[in-house]
Amino acid sequence: MQGLLEGKVAVITGAGSGVGRAAVKLWAEHGARIIAADINADTAEESARLAGAPQGQIKATRCDVADPASVDAAVALAVATFGRLDVIYNNAGITVNPVPGKGLRSLVELPHEDMRRVEEVNINGVIFGCQAAIRQFDAQAENGQGGGGVIVNTASVAGMIGYGGVLYGSTKGAVIALTRSLAIEVADKNIRVNSVCPAGMLTHYSGMDPDSPHKDRILEGMGKAHPLGRAIDPADTAAAAMFLASDLASNITGVMLPVDGGLTAGRKVGGG
Repeated sequence: MQGLLEGKVAVITGAGSGVGRAAVKLWAEHGARIIAADINADTAEESARLAGAPQGQIKATRCDVADPASVDAAVALAVATFGRLDVIYNNAGITVNPVPGKGLRSLVELPHEDMRRVEEVNINGVIFGCQAAIRQFDAQAENGQGGGGVIVNTASVAGMIGYGGVLYGSTKGAVIALTRSLAIEVADKNIRVNSVCPAGMLTHYSGMDPDSPHKDRILEGMGKAHPLGRAIDPADTAAAAMFLASDLASNITGVMLPVDGGLTAGRKVGGG
């Protein structure tokens, strides 16, 4: 099925790599006009180029989601370039890099500066994206351009179960709570708010290198944590987010959609 986002204008944050890059490509293939926003303007441009979309369908921009003015500017760019906003995908997220050879840092090992930056991006960055989008959706309704809109957030199974580190899980739990509460608050405006919750993926966000010579071993290890037996591909998460952004999900709001190979469903007991 093609054209799920035909005619939609979307801002995608964290568009320079991982899920964001996958979303730029997939959503463009389904007809979306996109502002590819990332704190690294060069990687955002690269995502736009790699998408292979017709000229003018994707515009890359630098955006630091921890700065509300920067997020407002990305939304304003969507309106200036494409005339409106239909979807914001608050995908940008970071974590504290693991200790080489040891893995995730414990809570007491986390430097305060790193903690503050993770919270600013993973929590405040989503809030600022929601605020900017809602203001624009309201303006469009007042101007007779049609009311409503869609907000999709990238949370994580780490916000649903103990998985992926205390700080990271705490921030993603906040995104889940935000998604639920905001969905109720803006329902009467026909604004839908949902989250995707991926499990283990090989992306730059965690300090890992998707091009590492150890990629196969890392993916195998991730896959063992998931009942379906394989790691989550960033494209899997981008596809789930696209569904939530599309009219196929027109009566879905306030949900957390796991993209986790069955991880949160539980574990098989016994050998039968």
